[in-house]
Amino acid sequence: MTAQGDRWTAEQVLDLAPDDASRKAGGRLGGAGPWLQIGGSASGSVWGVCKGSGSKPYRTVVDLAGPAYKCSCPSRKFPCKHALGLLLLWSAEGVGEPGEAPEWAAQWLADRAAKAARPAGGRAAPVDEEAARKRAERRAARVGAGVTELEQRLADLLRGGLAGQEQAGYAGWEETAARMVDAQAPGLAGRVRELGTIPSCGPGWPARMLEEAALLHLLDRAWLGAAGLPEELAATVRSRVGLPASGEGEAVRDRWLVLAQYDTVSPDGRLTTRRIWLRGSAGGRPALVLDFGPPGRPPGLALPVGLVLEAEMRFRPGSAGLRADLGERFAAAVPCTEVPAGVSTGAALEAYGAALREDPWLESWPVVLGPVVPIPGELGWQLADAEGTSALPVSLTGGGRSRGGLWQLAALSGGGPVTVFGECGHRGFTPLTAWQPGSTEPVALS
Repeated sequence: MTAQGDRWTAEQVLDLAPDDASRKAGGRLGGAGPWLQIGGSASGSVWGVCKGSGSKPYRTVVDLAGPAYKCSCPSRKFPCKHALGLLLLWSAEGVGEPGEAPEWAAQWLADRAAKAARPAGGRAAPVDEEAARKRAERRAARVGAGVTELEQRLADLLRGGLAGQEQAGYAGWEETAARMVDAQAPGLAGRVRELGTIPSCGPGWPARMLEEAALLHLLDRAWLGAAGLPEELAATVRSRVGLPASGEGEAVRDRWLVLAQYDTVSPDGRLTTRRIWLRGSAGGRPALVLDFGPPGRPPGLALPVGLVLEAEMRFRPGSAGLRADLGERFAAAVPCTEVPAGVSTGAALEAYGAALREDPWLESWPVVLGPVVPIPGELGWQLADAEGTSALPVSLTGGGRSRGGLWQLAALSGGGPVTVFGECGHRGFTPLTAWQPGSTEPVALS
């Protein structure tokens, strides 16, 4: 976090929390908290004044380049809930136009800058690229130590067996996640927390836990051997570990069709994630735009399905070339007058396999199937090629989908072929949007 234009997601902010209580308290302050004043600077700092339990409000300031925190509250937690709440506000929508910091915040920031510029001899020296390189090396060393510790945790898990994980509880995994936050690897912390919730997720959890543990082990080994990886794959590894992207991604201007939009809520209710899938009309390139909402607030970005907008997408390095930020728009959005071209189920699997070579931790790949026919069976629903003998199983584990969406799809089909957009993953295909033959009107599947 070096400037207000490079904001973290709410999930990355909450991964900085020292414990679960701090995440919940910070989430409340990042929603409708009692903030009396908030502000920020173009150079990369935010500050706020929050009404506390006493007569004197608390003053909070965050240097985004660290990040580093200063708060007048008596909490011994680092960062405190006020710093987390302020960062959540900043990550969601910024803190207004950049302005001059109040004296109390400006003094602390100036002291930090002076200390950073002062070598051991006490004489001031300019901050240079060499200093930045050394900071990056120190962070890489901390991440490496965290990865080594996590590898030992996974080895202990397999040595002791998975059967006892239901009785072991979640506390041990939360402690491991906190250690990953200390190691400045929020991406690893998030995956560890997800791993710890699997034993309470119903039948078949041991197989799912083994799969996720294997993927986490693969990410650990990739980080330790990142120097020998191709640059694109190394960028993906850094992104998955939780390091901010280095350098500018590719900017692509096109007419982008909104294929799907849906929200998911984290298990603890502290984060709403909105996923918006788009596809370029000229190049056919898919793009995934994410937006986040803290507790009590929906994400701010909304792009209705079926609209086409002429805009620039700024793709982030890594992430299999999917993750993008919506840039400048050049015209008003208009309804699409065409149904997107679909591919066969075999081509969909090939596309997903090719994406996995770039990002082995990718959960799914966006695909438009068509024409396909939804078919129920003893082992569940399938989407079968209208012309051919191949089919994909339908999965309900992604996108917050329910069985109602399947019956909605079957009703649209009426036993005939349809065009369907969805996410193709290792558990099957999750349908999100469908088009009836002869109609350009998309139907979002609930």
